[in-house]
Amino acid sequence: MGDRFIDALGYAALAHSGQVRRADGQPYIAHLLRVTGLVIQEGGTEDEAIAALLHDAVEDQGGTDRLKDVRARYGDAVAEIVAECTDSYGDPKPTWRRRKEQYLGELEGCSPGGLLVSVADKLDNVRSLLREHRIHGETVWERSGKRPSDARWYYGALAARFVELCPGPMTDELAGAVEELDREIGEDSGDGAE
Repeated sequence: MGDRFIDALGYAALAHSGQVRRADGQPYIAHLLRVTGLVIQEGGTEDEAIAALLHDAVEDQGGTDRLKDVRARYGDAVAEIVAECTDSYGDPKPTWRRRKEQYLGELEGCSPGGLLVSVADKLDNVRSLLREHRIHGETVWERSGKRPSDARWYYGALAARFVELCPGPMTDELAGAVEELDREIGEDSGDGAE
């Protein structure tokens, strides 16, 4: 990783400055660093690692103007991966369920880099949700803004799609984490799977 990656790290930190994750209250940059680490661990390129750092910048911090800036700074390859990882560009956003259904439908058209970053993102999300559920129990749903059935449906559907589209070790880890989350939610919440 060279100067572009170092610049992107600073850019991501500034773009998400003051933002925290809803479920755990951690500074948002912690999520971005974990996702980037997973991408690098899987042999991702510098462009893929930069896209991992910036994968939520458009959705959460600026919409299409942010995407134009990412493209100007880091190039088309990074911007395309970031766009593939973005499920909405504006405010107000469509409903959560509608955004996620659309995202699932668009996965088949994603580039290998887009799939890599997305799998890493979802793996970190599931691990974080599982950890927070173990620590805080059912209150995690209030903080995350999701219902247990939403999490079971979405992450289960994602894992199944990724197994088809990009099988490999990280996808296997995601599928295993989703199964673990499903078991834990089922045991504690009494919420049926959809």
